[in-house]
Amino acid sequence: MVNPASPAVFLDRDGTLMLEKEYLSDPRGVVLFAGVGRALRSLMNAGYKLVIVTNQSGIGRGYYTEKDMHRVNDRLLELLLVEDGVRINKVYFAPEAPDQPSRGRKPSPEFLFDARDELGIDLGRSFMIGDKLADLECGWNAGVRQSILVRTGYGAKLEPGLGADAGRTVVVDDVPAAAEWILAADRH
Repeated sequence: MVNPASPAVFLDRDGTLMLEKEYLSDPRGVVLFAGVGRALRSLMNAGYKLVIVTNQSGIGRGYYTEKDMHRVNDRLLELLLVEDGVRINKVYFAPEAPDQPSRGRKPSPEFLFDARDELGIDLGRSFMIGDKLADLECGWNAGVRQSILVRTGYGAKLEPGLGADAGRTVVVDDVPAAAEWILAADRH
């Protein structure tokens, strides 16, 4: 018998899970938003795989190295695991600057397709959470069930300008509210 594909929650990193600090390269600067760990734990307990998808153009711009980014990611993963027992299934990152060719830089859906193939994810039962239009578009481009905009990071500034995209976007305050929305949607 073939195992059915799992749903996932795809998460932007900066401005969504943790405080947006422009071109963060020092792991000591990682500050999780309140309630993020508990929210991710509730999604994990409900059977969702958790995948971070992040654009890290500071590497392509020469502001920090890939090693610096991995140190920041390691700190984020450590905080989530130690404080709330959250295990992130995978982190995908696009190191290119916006003007450089990139296979995975959001809004490209390629990393979501990679996760589908590598982790056995059902994109049609999955969600994308982020604070920028590129995050929402990434989810739409991959065919996820719903893209969710959080008002943390750049989200509150983006919300009034959604225009025609407002009708296909769920807007919530933060990751804990997004997790509540997802879990409620599953019950219906």
